[in-house]
Amino acid sequence: MTTAEKKLYIKTWGCQMNVYDSNRMADILHPLGYRQTDVPDDADMVILNTCHIREKATEKVFSDLGRMRDHKNDRKAAGKKTLIAVAGCVAQAEGDVILDRAPYVDMVFGPQTYHELPEMIIKATGERVINTDFPVESKFDLLPEEHAAHSGPAAFVSIQEGCDKFCTFCVVPYTRGAEYSRPLDKIIDETKRLRDRGVVEIVLLGQNVNAYHGGTGGGLGELIAAVADVEGVERIRYMTSHPRDMDDALIEAHGSVPELMPFLHLPVQSGSDEILKTMNRKHTADHYRDIIARVRKVRPDIALSSDFIVGFPGESEQHFEETLQLIRDIGYTSSYSFKYSARPGTPAANMQNLVPEKVKDERVQRIQALLFEQHTAFNKACIGQTMNVLLDGHGRAESQLHGRTPYNQAIHVTTDVKNFGTVMPVRITNASATSLTGEILK
Repeated sequence: MTTAEKKLYIKTWGCQMNVYDSNRMADILHPLGYRQTDVPDDADMVILNTCHIREKATEKVFSDLGRMRDHKNDRKAAGKKTLIAVAGCVAQAEGDVILDRAPYVDMVFGPQTYHELPEMIIKATGERVINTDFPVESKFDLLPEEHAAHSGPAAFVSIQEGCDKFCTFCVVPYTRGAEYSRPLDKIIDETKRLRDRGVVEIVLLGQNVNAYHGGTGGGLGELIAAVADVEGVERIRYMTSHPRDMDDALIEAHGSVPELMPFLHLPVQSGSDEILKTMNRKHTADHYRDIIARVRKVRPDIALSSDFIVGFPGESEQHFEETLQLIRDIGYTSSYSFKYSARPGTPAANMQNLVPEKVKDERVQRIQALLFEQHTAFNKACIGQTMNVLLDGHGRAESQLHGRTPYNQAIHVTTDVKNFGTVMPVRITNASATSLTGEILK
């Protein structure tokens, strides 16, 4: 007896961890007959997988929920039932608020409980469901194997979740829970399954990915070496890291494991020691500089990326200038900068000495101008070079392929060669601040 096919629509906000979680939710629901659709219009189930990091995250969820309510009402008028679920970090932090403000929502569940989706769906046929517990068992131990519908030569593998750092601006410890690392053998098994489906690049994910401790003591460096030993894996990346967890073994891996790409995203948030202390980052600007110097010693061509929060409470012009100086000292190939906005429930939300919005606007423009200059210079310096590019997607035109360089730059290649999913030598012919263009060397 086959299960009747139903349509599933998942919308994902936020980090790569949320993308991974959405894919695994689809895997869990696949045996129940749910098949993903790109539009919510006629979906039997809608899941909004939310992120609580960005400004006004909750309001953006309610804006989308209003549209999902209209879809649900239209289907109800046609005699069809629709389940609406809110998942992820906003659900974890504000589940009761969601159920109160949106009575048409059937299910609210946090990021640690989606392995219980089949049971929640059954329960939701008779009552509204809220599940924001932190279960004793790990969800990873109860997830099914990835569904064979996975396509593409690059794939995320979640290796670590949660955070014990308690930065004063961040909600992750409250929405994702304590740090947890998956066993090394389980990660290798998942990597081999992905390899068997044509994946050649593995991206290791975690809220603090370099806090991984699921091996035999070697941390993330040990895991990277083990993944590199899987035949068929050609490229490895990892994100997102914390400076406090850049240990000797991980730094050495950047020089000794050729499959580990020469790209490091290491958020610093501020170049001011005083602001870093207020943020509870537990590292200094010079400690960060030292880490970068050590990585560059073993991998001189490493490309660097970071995150910067502009206008944190108490940030003076001098503090901000110290951040600009750190950027000048390090040099980045890509970065993300944001105006500070308070996250409810975090210590920083109660801080005084707020930076005026007008000042934050002016500072974020200055920091982005400096970063734009660095990104452009790095990309333009690549013109004329030949790089091995993983062609991982199709461009807008039939003759165009999209890819990623070893330095994680987006590149567009016009070609009549059908090499999707392979690593090919590409000569860089042009560049902007955000992407490259090139031609395959045949």
